[in-house]
Amino acid sequence: MDQQEWLAERFEEHRPHLRAVAYRMLGSVSEADDAVQDAWIRLSRSDTSEVQNLGAWLTTVVARVALNMLRSRKARREQPFDVHVPDPIVDPVDGTNPEHEALLADSVGLALLVVLETLSPPERLAFVLHDMFAVPFDEIATILDRSPDAVRQLASRGRRRVRGSAPTPDADLSAQWAVVDAFMAAARNGDFDALVGVLDPDIVLRADGGLEGISSHVEGAENVARQAIMFSRIELTSRRALVNGAAGVVTMRDGEPFSVVAVTVRGGRIAEMDILSDPERIRQLDLAVLGE
Repeated sequence: MDQQEWLAERFEEHRPHLRAVAYRMLGSVSEADDAVQDAWIRLSRSDTSEVQNLGAWLTTVVARVALNMLRSRKARREQPFDVHVPDPIVDPVDGTNPEHEALLADSVGLALLVVLETLSPPERLAFVLHDMFAVPFDEIATILDRSPDAVRQLASRGRRRVRGSAPTPDADLSAQWAVVDAFMAAARNGDFDALVGVLDPDIVLRADGGLEGISSHVEGAENVARQAIMFSRIELTSRRALVNGAAGVVTMRDGEPFSVVAVTVRGGRIAEMDILSDPERIRQLDLAVLGE
């Protein structure tokens, strides 16, 4: 086995971890894969004879690439909409795709990724690497070209934002399904009171329709209930699905995927709903795994 073959095998061993780092950094599966591919190109062209910990070296490379992508994204202001829902990871109800398991470790729900979108690129990198992957502050400091104390402060700010904004979901999946099913039944029946009953009074709904659709940000149980009844009048069929490992829904219109709905259940009620209905991004999702 030559050096390139050996490196390729070692890289494949680390790929699931690297994709997980990049997905948390970018909230985009395609961009995460681009970052990981960039890391492979850099590895294949580098002299790694002095590298003692290849996994840590690759993590640093992917983090640098993702940080540059985040900064470029901010500079271009490529998201002109008020609402942006990160890429969902969709699986059938009966089990998670093994390739998705690393991406979804530590319950990385869409609600958490939405909060991460509000952090500055350095805050996001410091929080993700330290709090999610236990990378020491002195190693993160070399990526950001800041002192370890400054990086510690960045991670702390990110942590406070996450704790203050991202709800901790109920862990029992069967209980989540019961709430989601009750919501869907009430919406189909146009039962306003039943809808309000399964919604947290302070629920937040985010709908990302992209450039081709309608985006909205709605707060409060009664407002969300009204919106649910309005959308129930559209000819949609719904399928249960695991969305980022939690109970969710994929809706279909004329036999084609229309939206992916991620639900955060807290205290037996729906605390957040994140809906992706951007036609272009929906087309890029592999929803064939849900069957006919």
